[in-house]
Amino acid sequence: MKDYLISLTTSVRQKILSTEGTLKNRQLSGYSPGGDAQFDIDDVAERAVEAFIKANGLAVGCYSEDHGLQSFGSEPKHLLIVDPIDGTRPAAAGLEMACISIAVAPYDEDARIADVSHAILCEIKSGAYMYANRATGEFSCVGYPGALPRLSPNRDLGRLFWSIEFNGHPMHLMTAAYGPLVDRTANRGGIFVFNSASYSISRIITGQLDAYVDIGNRLLKEHPSLRPEFERAGNGHILHLFPYDIAASVLLAEMAGVTITDAFGRSLGSTKLVGVEAENQQSCIATCTPELHAQLLGEINWTHPAFGSVASST
Repeated sequence: MKDYLISLTTSVRQKILSTEGTLKNRQLSGYSPGGDAQFDIDDVAERAVEAFIKANGLAVGCYSEDHGLQSFGSEPKHLLIVDPIDGTRPAAAGLEMACISIAVAPYDEDARIADVSHAILCEIKSGAYMYANRATGEFSCVGYPGALPRLSPNRDLGRLFWSIEFNGHPMHLMTAAYGPLVDRTANRGGIFVFNSASYSISRIITGQLDAYVDIGNRLLKEHPSLRPEFERAGNGHILHLFPYDIAASVLLAEMAGVTITDAFGRSLGSTKLVGVEAENQQSCIATCTPELHAQLLGEINWTHPAFGSVASST
């Protein structure tokens, strides 16, 4: 399976890179089943995945962002969870924060993140990749300087280097939740918005970041009256972490020693791999140390008055 995944990501990456300068990368081509805007470059990547699977003859099920669940061959034994470009907006802008993310689980339409057996994350710009095999304990990285994982030892919240998510997240609600943390860390630490969950989580593994935080789904679950606000920010849809966004990254992070949970502090393992409905979307807090994870859970404002007043103002 390792060779298959490396070949698949290599093939998709080469196809994406071959389009450089030939596409109107920022041209919208439609919307994914979950409601996220899709660009020309997404179409290229999705077609490259299907072409590789068909050409190589392995009977698999493939669940992807644009095309949902498809079966290739009879009686597939493996389920591929594929995000051909996690970080479409950076990719469309020619930036480096974009990855090909693939997780593998035994074929079952009710499979969960805890069932993921193999994972690969390949950076489109550089070709560097991380690979994990749960059964054998293999965690390998190719194309990165030095040995990985290389987690930061930081336990100081004031010197936090972290990334946050805003796509589909009303800015004023995010500011209410962790605005003071942004103010506290922006100067002595660093705060980033990459628009790619997998890239953000991988930067914890490389030691470049201390944490990745995406809390929108917890706020919605705790305050259902906020749904109209999230739908407005998501162009009519709830756009939180889809399973294909994090399926590979969770296994890689866990095997690298990253502390990773949903924003309640619970395991992400029960998340279904197939399905984009709001109930199956997720939140995430990933950190380099357990101490930092506990501090973030304690410092984020989960009960700001704004969370209870939105319904009456809409």
